[in-house]
Amino acid sequence: MWRIWLLFDPRRVLVALFTFLFALALLIHFVLLSTDRFNWLEGAPSSGAAAEQSMSATLQEGTREMHSPTRWV
Repeated sequence: MWRIWLLFDPRRVLVALFTFLFALALLIHFVLLSTDRFNWLEGAPSSGAAAEQSMSATLQEGTREMHSPTRWV
């Protein structure tokens, strides 16, 4: 494995890797910003009461799943 670094300059490989990862991170964030659900800059168009209701429904569903007995047989 160490012989691979004799073929490639480690500094250039690391610079290329970090450049690629940074470009990928920017691409993922811009894709998320283009959706309505994951756009954290403009915020959700729904009111606070609707968000509170959806949060309480999610919490109730999660606790129901935690307390429901399941058999692993």
